[in-house]
Amino acid sequence: MDYEFSKLEKKEKLWIITLNRPERMNALHSPAHFELEKIFNDFSNDENAWVAIITGEGERAFCAGNDLRYQAEGGKMERNDTGFAGLTSRFNLNKPLIAAVNGVAMGGGFEIALACDLIIASENATFALPEPKVGLAALAGGMHRLPRQIGMKRAMSMMLTGRTVSAEEGLNLGFVNEVTKIEELMKTAENWAQLILDCSPTSIRTTKDVAMSGLSHANIEDAMSAKYESVINLFKSEDFIEGPLAFSEKRKPNWTGK
Repeated sequence: MDYEFSKLEKKEKLWIITLNRPERMNALHSPAHFELEKIFNDFSNDENAWVAIITGEGERAFCAGNDLRYQAEGGKMERNDTGFAGLTSRFNLNKPLIAAVNGVAMGGGFEIALACDLIIASENATFALPEPKVGLAALAGGMHRLPRQIGMKRAMSMMLTGRTVSAEEGLNLGFVNEVTKIEELMKTAENWAQLILDCSPTSIRTTKDVAMSGLSHANIEDAMSAKYESVINLFKSEDFIEGPLAFSEKRKPNWTGK
């Protein structure tokens, strides 16, 4: 399914969302943000959608960030509630997201990837938060997500310099999960998606919710003793019964996500 600024492919429980502005290195403007907001709203609300992969059209860029040319040309800048690409300020999405980074991921593009749960990068992928070089700041979550994911000192080495990091260095720093050849990127990302799809979607959503919500507690004891609605729902779910039953019957579980 093609939208004006993006593409959507549905493979059963897996959605593949492609940023489709290759002539602008998949940089995003206000109309694209609102379009992607709708796509992610639909993904969140669709009971048959369990995992999503986000990538960019072509081999040059995942997303070059904000479309500054559109802004300079007088394009109307409107803000949506869910942030850059309809994603970076979306804090209630408990379904897993995988970023398949196929080239440049700069500024807002890097922030999209950081908002995902896994980052799979092609060998030619590059990452940066270069906003300070043009008098701006990474306000779509980059300044908060990057330190939480790789530690403050490592994050500062990128944020205070605006320097560009290769896929291999991203792997060493800890924000990239795997580096692969560009021609194998989507297959690799889909392999990761399948590993998730093999698990109970209810368990996966509970895991993501508790892991992310637990970060609001500085003390691990507080995080472990907190009450999470997702855990209560897990105990009431069909998957909670199906998993042990399938194990005892030596068969593959029939997950429903309910």
